[in-house]
Amino acid sequence: MSMLKIGVTGNIGSGKSQVCRIFELLGIPVYYADEKAKELMINNKDLVSSIKTLIGTESYFSDGGLNTAFISERIFKDKSLLEQLNAWVHPAVAFDFMDWCLAQQSQYVIKEAALLYESGSYKDLDEIIMVTAPEKLRIQRVIGRDGMTEKQVLMRIRNQMDEKLKIEKADYIIRNDGDAFLVRQILKLHNHFLNQSF
Repeated sequence: MSMLKIGVTGNIGSGKSQVCRIFELLGIPVYYADEKAKELMINNKDLVSSIKTLIGTESYFSDGGLNTAFISERIFKDKSLLEQLNAWVHPAVAFDFMDWCLAQQSQYVIKEAALLYESGSYKDLDEIIMVTAPEKLRIQRVIGRDGMTEKQVLMRIRNQMDEKLKIEKADYIIRNDGDAFLVRQILKLHNHFLNQSF
């Protein structure tokens, strides 16, 4: 059987990166799509020029770095800008992920992305894990991590697909609420995927 491609998603503050780090400790390669997207937005010349035209030259600092605060402010106020940006970035990430998969030697790999369903990239994956946590806890995590206000976090949450919808679509759920034993849930799935890939 060919190498399984597993998606890990979850709304802002769910702790999906924490879940992926545990998979990495188990020796599973993880492709962080959101980080890769930022890299491509800096290194892919076509993307850079399109973003400057769409959102403004202020999208980049003079050293070529990405001005994420400026971009975020613009796209979260204007849905059409967000949609256009995603229409460029998601295909670039999809190609990059496929190239990355070819270089991996594992029985299964993980693609971590906040927008697996919204971008349509879930279609290229075999199964999806949804990481969930109560909204109150997610808001606290993001305020603590990113220094945002509660209002800013809520705006981000409202811009994402409803968590209930993602849970319905997912093949597996990991509860990251501080009560459910996280490592045990991950080990169970890890063993399941290893058995499936034989």
